[in-house]
Amino acid sequence: MRPPTDRLRHVAWLGVRTRDFAYGVHGLTPPADPFRVELRAPSGDLWRYGPEDAEQRVTGSALDFCLLVTQRAHRTGLALHAEGPDADRWLGIAQAFAGPPGGGRPPKESAS
Repeated sequence: MRPPTDRLRHVAWLGVRTRDFAYGVHGLTPPADPFRVELRAPSGDLWRYGPEDAEQRVTGSALDFCLLVTQRAHRTGLALHAEGPDADRWLGIAQAFAGPPGGGRPPKESAS
């Protein structure tokens, strides 16, 4: 796997912008309240989306957020945190690509 770079910003932005789309393709009404998303870039920079005072928040690794919204990894193995029930729900259905809802990735089995 190639080392992640800050070019992930484009995928992260798309993931944030497609929040309402993800709700819609799952037959759900998008929440009216705004979300705050704060992601730590590979360079260490902090990428911020949405109003600072939003109660629904997602924070964590930009790489992990991008893996989630492109459904390349299951949420349970990622360094992402949701504050608020709507933010938590979104992380379960996030999808930054067109088409019907994807099935996502199964969680990785832990090594015992």
